[in-house]
Amino acid sequence: MEALDYHAEERRKAEFDLEEMKIVWAGSRQNYEISDRMARLVASDPVFRKDNRTMLSRKDLFKDTLRKAAHAWKRIIELRLSEEEAHMLRSYVDQPAFTDLHWGMFIPAIKGQGTEEQHEKWLPMAYKMQIIGCYAQTELGHGSNVQGLETTATFDPQTDEFVIHSPTLTSSKWWPGGLGKVSTHAVVYARLITGAQDHGVHGFIVQLRSLDDHSPLPGITVGDIGMKFGSGAYNSMDNGLLRFDHVRIPRNQMLMRAKHLLKKFSWIIPTMSSCLSEKTTQKKPIITELKCHSYSVIFMDKQVDSSEVTREGKFVQSDVPRQLVYGTMVYVRQTIVSDASCALARAVCIATRYSAVRRQFGSQNGGPETQVIDYKTQQSRLFPLLASAYAFRFVGEWLKWLYADVTQRLQANDFSTLPEAHACTAGLKSMTTSVTADAIEECRKLCGGHGYLSNSGLPELFAVYIPTCTYEGDNVVLLLQVARFLMKTVSQLGSGKKPVGTTAYMGRAEHLMQCRCEVERAEDWLKPSVILEAFEVRAFRMSIACAKNLSKFSNPEDGFSELSPDLLEAAIAHCQLIVVSK
Repeated sequence: MEALDYHAEERRKAEFDLEEMKIVWAGSRQNYEISDRMARLVASDPVFRKDNRTMLSRKDLFKDTLRKAAHAWKRIIELRLSEEEAHMLRSYVDQPAFTDLHWGMFIPAIKGQGTEEQHEKWLPMAYKMQIIGCYAQTELGHGSNVQGLETTATFDPQTDEFVIHSPTLTSSKWWPGGLGKVSTHAVVYARLITGAQDHGVHGFIVQLRSLDDHSPLPGITVGDIGMKFGSGAYNSMDNGLLRFDHVRIPRNQMLMRAKHLLKKFSWIIPTMSSCLSEKTTQKKPIITELKCHSYSVIFMDKQVDSSEVTREGKFVQSDVPRQLVYGTMVYVRQTIVSDASCALARAVCIATRYSAVRRQFGSQNGGPETQVIDYKTQQSRLFPLLASAYAFRFVGEWLKWLYADVTQRLQANDFSTLPEAHACTAGLKSMTTSVTADAIEECRKLCGGHGYLSNSGLPELFAVYIPTCTYEGDNVVLLLQVARFLMKTVSQLGSGKKPVGTTAYMGRAEHLMQCRCEVERAEDWLKPSVILEAFEVRAFRMSIACAKNLSKFSNPEDGFSELSPDLLEAAIAHCQLIVVSK
C-alpha cells in the first residue's frame, strides 16, 4: 500500500509563505536559526532521548535527569555556546532538573540580596557547582501568603548566630525543587526575630548536607516529597521537604544587601558575564530555561525584606524602594506568557497534524474517508487554539517592550506606571496559563483515543504545564488583584486623572457606555477596529457594573468578597482586551 504524506499536501495548499511564518514565530531570522540548530543538536544526541521517559521508574527517571543535566553542561562548555544558545538547548532537552533551581533561583537570590562579601564567598563555589543550591520558601502551610511563613530565624547575640527552627508541622519547607536529593545548600526564607520583635520574612544561606558524604547535617531533616501528577513530567525533579531543629548559622549568612540597589538594578537577571571566572575568560553559560528565572524573584512580589542585623543585634531596615522590585516581576511574567505560547503551540501542532492524517467517515464509492481536519466541528475547536498561540506569542513580545519601558522608568525613579504594569502582567500571566492548560487538554480530546497515549506527547505536556497556574501567583488570586486595580481606576474616572496604558480605553467612558455595534454583515468582523471596540465596550461595561454593585455595600471588603465571581469575569474581559489590542 502506497504511503500518503498528508502533511505535504496541507502545506502545499497554504496561502502564505511557510518559511516566512517560521521567522515571524521566532521573532527574527537569527532566532530561528539558533532554535533550529539547537533542536537538531538535541535530536541527534542519544543521551537526550525522551521516548522512553514515561516508562521509567522514578529512580531510573531521576538517574536519567542527572545524566542529561551533566551532559548538557558538558556540551555547552565544549561547544562554547552563548547564553541564548544554551537556553535554547536546555528548552529542547525538555526535562525539569535540579539545575533549573540552582541557576535560576539559588544563584540569583544570592546575587540579588547578598552583600559583596557574600558574593565573593558563595558565588564562585556555586558557579563551579562545588555546592548545589535550591530556594526554600514555600511551606506546607503557606504558599502564596509569604508573610504567613512560620520558619523562624532568631538572632543570638551571645554567639553572633541565627537559630533556624521549624516550630510547627506546617512550617516544614515543602516543594522546593532540587531539595529532595541533590542540594547541599539552600536560600531559606524565615521570620527574622531579634529580641522579642518579629521583623518579617528574610533570606538566609543554610548548608543542608555534608560536602564529604552528602549526609544531612545535625538538626536537618530533609527528603523527597514523592511522586507528582503524571508519568515522567515533573517527577524528574526532586521536590523536597525540609525541617530545622534549632540549626545555628553565622550572622553573615543572612542575605543583607540593604543599600545601593538602585545603582545595580541589573543584578536581577542572570547573565553570561556572571559565569565568568576571575582567572579565565572561558564562558560558563547558564543552562536553565528562562521560565526558571521567574522562581528566582518570586520573593520580590511577596514583600520579602532585604535588611541587615548588626553584631549587637540591631535591625537596620533597607532603604531600597519597594517599587524597584516590580521591574523584575514584569520580566518574570513576560517569560511566563511567552512560555504559554510555546506550550500551546506544541499541543496545537500535535492536534493539527493528527487531524490532517486521521480520516473518519465520508468514503464515496470506496474512496478515502474524510480528513478529520475538514470537519467544521474539529475546526471550530482547533483553530481558535491555534490563533491563541499566535496571540500569546505577540503579546509576549509586547511585554518585552513593557519590561524595557518599566526598567528605564525605574532607573529614573519614575514609579508612575507600576500599578498599571503590575495589574497588566498579573492578569496576562493568569489568563494565558489558564487558557493554555485547558487548551492542552482540549487538544488531547481532539486527537481522540490516540491523544490519551503517552507517546502522543500530550499527557506529559499537560502534567508538566499545569503547575504554571499555581506558581508565581495563583491565577485566581492574580485576577482578583487585577479586579482591585480596575475598580480603583473606575473610581478615579471623575477625578480628572486620566487612565494610562492598557486602561486608556476607560478614558472614553461616555462613548463606550452609549455606542452600539455597527456590524451589519459577517465581513464587518474582519475589520480590526470593530473587533477592538467590541472588546473595549464589553470590558468597560463589566467593570462599571461591578463598581456600581460594590458601591451598594457599606463595607467594601464585604462587597469585594461577595462579588468576587463577577470581578473575576471583569478582570478576564480586561485581559482578553489587552491580548486583542496587541
